[in-house]
Amino acid sequence: MKDRIKLLMDFEKMTQQDFANFIGISPGALSSIFSGRTKPTLNTVEAIHSKYPEINLDWLMFGKGEMFLNANGSRKTNKSCYNNNPVLPFDDLDVDNFVEQDTKPSPKGNLENVHKEIKYIEKPARKIKEIRVFFDDQTWETFSPKED
Repeated sequence: MKDRIKLLMDFEKMTQQDFANFIGISPGALSSIFSGRTKPTLNTVEAIHSKYPEINLDWLMFGKGEMFLNANGSRKTNKSCYNNNPVLPFDDLDVDNFVEQDTKPSPKGNLENVHKEIKYIEKPARKIKEIRVFFDDQTWETFSPKED
């Protein structure tokens, strides 16, 4: 059944998280189903069927028949799935102006000035404090440098 849920999710071109949120279950629950830790519950089947009433439950649960009750492979688009992605109007934008702005070369003088402003910070010298050697007989030795 998890493979058929994955097929439905792929058919809808949704990520695992988007699909879980859309049908109203936690993404963790869906992840557990896909990883095999848990099996789909009746609540999962009901959640899918409530969002996809045209899904063939025999196909979803047992793999019998077609994915959708409408056997020709087409189905009505579930508009609520796409409500979170509004279409932005681009009629008022001057696209040519944006392209011109992006293609103007930057003056080389600015790069030289930026390079001069970079400050290099010296790291303080590090000293070895301790070295441990672990042996296969579950023992170890610690070596420390002499203090000056």
